[in-house]
Amino acid sequence: QLQLVESGGGLVQPGGSLRLSCEASGFTLNNYNIGWFRQAPGKEREGVLCNTVNDGTTNSINSVKGRFTVTRNNAKNTVYLRMNSLEPEETGVYFCAINYLGGVACQLRDYEYDIWGRGTQVTVST
Repeated sequence: QLQLVESGGGLVQPGGSLRLSCEASGFTLNNYNIGWFRQAPGKEREGVLCNTVNDGTTNSINSVKGRFTVTRNNAKNTVYLRMNSLEPEETGVYFCAINYLGGVACQLRDYEYDIWGRGTQVTVST
Protein backbone atom coordinates (compact mmCIF):
# COMPACT_ATOMS: atom_id res chain seq x y z
CA GLN A 1 0.00 0.00 0.00
CA LEU A 2 1.33 3.40 -0.98
CA GLN A 3 1.24 5.66 2.03
CA LEU A 4 2.62 8.86 3.50
CA VAL A 5 2.46 9.51 7.22
CA GLU A 6 3.22 12.88 8.76
CA SER A 7 4.30 13.38 12.34
CA GLY A 8 5.99 15.96 14.53
CA GLY A 9 3.24 18.50 14.85
CA GLY A 10 2.21 20.02 18.14
CA LEU A 11 1.87 23.20 20.13
CA VAL A 12 4.68 25.71 19.88
CA GLN A 13 5.03 29.29 21.03
CA PRO A 14 5.43 32.10 18.51
CA GLY A 15 9.02 32.27 17.43
CA GLY A 16 9.53 28.59 18.14
CA SER A 17 10.52 25.72 15.88
CA LEU A 18 9.19 22.35 14.84
CA ARG A 19 10.41 19.60 12.60
CA LEU A 20 7.76 17.66 10.74
CA SER A 21 8.41 14.22 9.31
CA CYS A 22 6.85 12.57 6.31
CA GLU A 23 7.54 8.86 6.07
CA ALA A 24 6.71 6.86 2.98
CA SER A 25 5.80 3.22 2.72
CA GLY A 26 5.20 1.10 -0.34
CA PHE A 27 7.40 3.23 -2.58
CA THR A 28 10.74 5.04 -2.60
CA LEU A 29 10.26 8.64 -1.63
CA ASN A 30 13.46 9.78 -3.29
CA ASN A 31 12.04 9.03 -6.72
CA TYR A 32 9.55 11.86 -6.53
CA ASN A 33 9.09 15.55 -6.01
CA ILE A 34 7.58 16.24 -2.64
CA GLY A 35 5.41 19.08 -1.48
CA TRP A 36 4.33 20.42 1.87
CA PHE A 37 0.93 22.05 2.18
CA ARG A 38 -1.06 23.49 5.03
CA GLN A 39 -4.65 24.28 5.77
CA ALA A 40 -5.55 26.86 8.35
CA PRO A 41 -8.93 26.77 10.08
CA GLY A 42 -11.60 28.07 7.75
CA LYS A 43 -9.19 28.54 4.86
CA GLU A 44 -8.26 26.67 1.73
CA ARG A 45 -5.22 24.47 1.58
CA GLU A 46 -2.10 26.27 0.37
CA GLY A 47 1.26 25.13 -0.85
CA VAL A 48 4.14 26.00 1.43
CA LEU A 49 7.27 24.44 0.03
CA CYS A 50 8.26 21.73 -2.42
CA ASN A 51 11.47 19.93 -3.29
CA THR A 52 12.51 18.77 -6.74
CA VAL A 53 14.12 15.36 -6.60
CA ASN A 54 16.28 15.73 -9.74
CA ASP A 55 18.36 18.68 -8.59
CA GLY A 56 17.37 19.19 -4.96
CA THR A 57 16.04 22.67 -5.51
CA THR A 58 13.29 24.05 -3.33
CA ASN A 59 10.36 26.21 -4.28
CA SER A 60 8.52 28.00 -1.49
CA ILE A 61 6.13 30.80 -0.78
CA ASN A 62 7.75 34.09 0.13
CA SER A 63 6.55 34.11 3.72
CA VAL A 64 8.58 31.02 4.65
CA LYS A 65 11.78 31.74 2.75
CA GLY A 66 14.74 31.63 5.08
CA ARG A 67 12.69 29.96 7.83
CA PHE A 68 11.47 26.64 6.42
CA THR A 69 13.79 24.02 4.96
CA VAL A 70 13.25 20.53 3.61
CA THR A 71 15.66 17.63 3.84
CA ARG A 72 15.52 14.02 2.73
CA ASN A 73 16.75 10.97 4.58
CA ASN A 74 16.82 8.27 1.95
CA ALA A 75 17.83 5.55 4.38
CA LYS A 76 14.66 6.20 6.37
CA ASN A 77 12.51 6.92 3.32
CA THR A 78 11.52 10.11 5.08
CA VAL A 79 11.41 13.81 4.31
CA TYR A 80 11.58 16.48 6.96
CA LEU A 81 10.23 20.02 7.08
CA ARG A 82 12.10 22.21 9.53
CA MET A 83 10.13 25.29 10.50
CA ASN A 84 11.76 28.12 12.41
CA SER A 85 10.39 31.38 13.79
CA LEU A 86 6.84 30.14 13.57
CA GLU A 87 4.01 32.66 13.63
CA PRO A 88 0.45 32.23 14.92
CA GLU A 89 -1.02 32.59 11.43
CA GLU A 90 0.91 29.47 10.45
CA THR A 91 -1.34 27.35 12.60
CA GLY A 92 -3.01 24.59 10.64
CA VAL A 93 -2.84 21.03 9.46
CA TYR A 94 0.31 20.31 7.51
CA PHE A 95 0.32 17.72 4.76
CA CYS A 96 3.03 16.15 2.67
CA ALA A 97 2.38 14.85 -0.80
CA ILE A 98 4.26 13.39 -3.74
CA ASN A 99 4.00 14.03 -7.44
CA TYR A 100 4.30 11.09 -9.82
CA LEU A 101 5.47 13.31 -12.66
CA GLY A 102 9.25 13.17 -12.75
CA GLY A 103 11.86 15.23 -14.50
CA VAL A 104 10.25 18.59 -13.87
CA ALA A 105 10.67 21.26 -11.26
CA CYS A 106 8.19 21.00 -8.42
CA GLN A 107 5.32 23.45 -8.16
CA LEU A 108 2.97 24.33 -5.33
CA ARG A 109 -0.23 23.39 -7.15
CA ASP A 110 -1.96 20.80 -5.03
CA TYR A 111 -3.82 19.24 -7.95
CA GLU A 112 -0.48 18.05 -9.35
CA TYR A 113 0.15 15.79 -6.36
CA ASP A 114 -0.93 12.19 -6.34
CA ILE A 115 -0.42 10.70 -2.89
CA TRP A 116 -1.20 12.59 0.29
CA GLY A 117 -0.69 12.00 3.96
CA ARG A 118 -3.45 12.64 6.49
CA GLY A 119 -1.69 15.61 7.99
CA THR A 120 -0.32 16.69 11.33
CA GLN A 121 -1.63 19.58 13.41
CA VAL A 122 0.64 22.54 14.09
CA THR A 123 -0.57 25.13 16.58
CA VAL A 124 1.43 28.30 17.13
CA SER A 125 0.13 30.00 20.23
CA THR A 126 1.01 31.32 23.66
